[in-house]
Amino acid sequence: MLLLPLLELHLLRFALAVEDSSLDAVSKTMYAIHVFILVLACYGIMIKSNVNSVHRYTMIASVGYLTVCQVSRVFIFDYGILSTDFSGPLMIITQKITTLAFQVHDGMCRKQEELKDDQRRLAVHSKPSLLEYLSYNINFLSILVGPCSIYKDYIEFIKGQHVQHRLKRVKDSSSQQNGWDKVPEPSPVRAVINKLLVCACCLLWFFIITKAFPITYNVDPQFISEASFITRLAYALISVQAARPKFYFAWTLADAIHNAAGYGVSGVNERGEVSWDLISNVRIWEIETATSFKSFIDSWNIQTALWLKSVCYDRAPYYRMPLTFVLSAIWHGVYPGYYFTFITAIPITLAARSVRRNFREYFLSSPLLKICYDVVTWAATQLTVCYTVMPFLLLAVEPTMQYYRSMYFHVHVISILTLILLPSKPSSFKSEIQALHSNNNVKED
Repeated sequence: MLLLPLLELHLLRFALAVEDSSLDAVSKTMYAIHVFILVLACYGIMIKSNVNSVHRYTMIASVGYLTVCQVSRVFIFDYGILSTDFSGPLMIITQKITTLAFQVHDGMCRKQEELKDDQRRLAVHSKPSLLEYLSYNINFLSILVGPCSIYKDYIEFIKGQHVQHRLKRVKDSSSQQNGWDKVPEPSPVRAVINKLLVCACCLLWFFIITKAFPITYNVDPQFISEASFITRLAYALISVQAARPKFYFAWTLADAIHNAAGYGVSGVNERGEVSWDLISNVRIWEIETATSFKSFIDSWNIQTALWLKSVCYDRAPYYRMPLTFVLSAIWHGVYPGYYFTFITAIPITLAARSVRRNFREYFLSSPLLKICYDVVTWAATQLTVCYTVMPFLLLAVEPTMQYYRSMYFHVHVISILTLILLPSKPSSFKSEIQALHSNNNVKED
């Protein structure tokens, strides 16, 4: 019932650009055309192709079109300038299109016993109509910065059944958390206000702190030649920490917008309160206090991690982690810095896993040792993340290599030596179960 108003509102926003004769309005109209080309082309694939191969064709078409657009944007128009344009919406739409294609393939082609629990729960058993497809992919709530949501959840929201179904699951699965009886019509006001306050703090942090510690100063020749290694290391850590709030702001604001519309109930927490974090994209406290590479990634860009997990990591027959990192780099864009970051993350992930499996158990015997272990691993995690994501922020090859040379490639060296020297130790059954239920797409403890 709400599909038409949502679609009409979004089309109206696109049409407003045409009324203005300025070049900027024409550019925005062209951006909208890119969005519609991708969505309509992939809907044609959805309808015409066989369900046995709909997911493959859709993945190739959507990621291919996204890559062509990113190449033209970066190398033809504005290399090195992170402008706001059509590439952001295309990235989100690519996630939605491919997620839905895989879910249709699961629901209409594969046997139920072949599916994992999550795949069975999210499987779509009939192809969506054009109106449903357009509404899911280009609704005004998520068109700009997402996040990617599950098709079934979105359709329940459009039909007005989202909250009821989510809380009913809690009632049916638990005799203790009877959330449906307590809060039949929960209000999102408190959740929205809290998230808007977080956005305000992030915005304030950006104007006061972020601009005072520019990332590019890490590769300033004078700074590199005059500052000590410890000083350069400290500045890199501070500048990367200062750069995070802009991501926190965008993701938290998008989450608040969905909540304000009544979308985002995940269930009931341990206190019996309704949780509005179904499509949350970031857990700030968990990021800032992360004591492992895995726990950091689990809380960063959560919906993208779930997308990578569902379309690549869970389905790749071999080399799952490297393939997932490569897909993540391709999805982010064509800047070399993205590939430096994700390729660097592979040995770091393996080394972190090896260190944790070989040493963590020796620090669990007393609270004091555990605290010491947490402090050391927190510092190591933050420094390693800083080192890994620096190319992501610098973008180009030359500044990336300049930064890594100034750091003497120390994290690369340590990671490779760790993999060579430490014995391979299989994870316990418990850790395997934890990894199975993790949100993370590529990393394990």
